[in-house]
Amino acid sequence: MSKNINLKPTGFVQSCKGACRGIAYSLQTEKHLRFHFFVAFIVTTLGLYVNLAREDWLFVIYAIGSVIVAELFNTALERNIDLTQPTYHPIAGIAKDVASGAVLITAIQAVIIGIIVFSPYLGFE
Repeated sequence: MSKNINLKPTGFVQSCKGACRGIAYSLQTEKHLRFHFFVAFIVTTLGLYVNLAREDWLFVIYAIGSVIVAELFNTALERNIDLTQPTYHPIAGIAKDVASGAVLITAIQAVIIGIIVFSPYLGFE
């Protein structure tokens, strides 16, 4: 006989622990996410070096966060598809491609934001 197990976190701290496990798992398994974190570190370092204005930091933080969130959603979707459709199926492949496309568009958006924000600081006005 199976027990009815509540898989939902019981409180805020438990929810945060689960979120941290998800981020850690994704960092361990997803080379693209590790690359995005590396680029975020470089961009943050450059922002500190050129002394970005407060308003510019808002755009940079938004861009970095958007890419990382898109990559985490992509990972979650891919794992869900792998669980529900362990063998290849064309529709599952399309769903994975669409999620990857969302990450690509978000990354392109972040690069454009970075160019716009950093250009004046680097003398490319």
